[in-house]
Amino acid sequence: MTPVFINFNGEILPADTKLFTLKNRAFRYGDGLFESMRLMKGQLKFADLHADRLQRGMKALKIDSYSQMDAWFLKEKAGDLARRNKAKHGRLRLTVFRDAEGLYTPSQNKMAWCLEIQPSDEPRYFLNAKGLIMDIFADLPKPTNYLSNIKTCNSLVYVMAGLYKTQNNLDDVFLLNQHGFLCEAGSSNIFIWYRKHLYTPALSEGCVEGVMRQVIIKIAKQNNIPVTEAQISPDILYEADEVFLTNAGRGIQSVMGFGVRRYFNELSKLLMDELNKL
Repeated sequence: MTPVFINFNGEILPADTKLFTLKNRAFRYGDGLFESMRLMKGQLKFADLHADRLQRGMKALKIDSYSQMDAWFLKEKAGDLARRNKAKHGRLRLTVFRDAEGLYTPSQNKMAWCLEIQPSDEPRYFLNAKGLIMDIFADLPKPTNYLSNIKTCNSLVYVMAGLYKTQNNLDDVFLLNQHGFLCEAGSSNIFIWYRKHLYTPALSEGCVEGVMRQVIIKIAKQNNIPVTEAQISPDILYEADEVFLTNAGRGIQSVMGFGVRRYFNELSKLLMDELNKL
């Protein structure tokens, strides 16, 4: 289903409207950030977590009016756009960028934003029927700094990882940080089930602070599953019992293989069931 409308700075416009000039800072410098969100049965999922992450990201990038982007704002705008597109379910992307002139140094820190929706027919999260085949993308390690946890518009690491994935006929790739430890996947966070303990890279390892990552950590703890945020060597992939990926759009995606190693997906199924109960 092709979306008909978008919301640009509070104005509902046709989705094919030409909005930007060459001076746009998101185009020129990647000067912005975005949220990927999920709409189910007309309701925005985990709005509080998305709003909190977005506000902290805008504050870190020194973009004004971050307090405006609260959970009420996200739910209202998502619901309105969904109704205009006659969609009950779908994936949303909210892009926020600095609306200013200037070269590297902006003339001001005013905020601008655009909300898009891709309608779907999925009223809940579904575990992938076929597990993912993955490998490590080591050509371009991800830096670890205070911007690493933010979903910025500067996404060249993920673009190059995506090209590597396509060229090698993979479903996804593992990204390493600048120190050679596991960071995240091409568009998801990583969880590893090893010796009856669940591990995920700590935020200090440079991964995006995923909303679904937070949700799964909470669900695991509520179900008495030990979980640790840690510095993780990629060597664990050769010994892990189960590996899965998480993001707000797809929920949980199980990994079937890494090299000759094959994984189970029992924990993925359990956590997905608990996720859908929410």
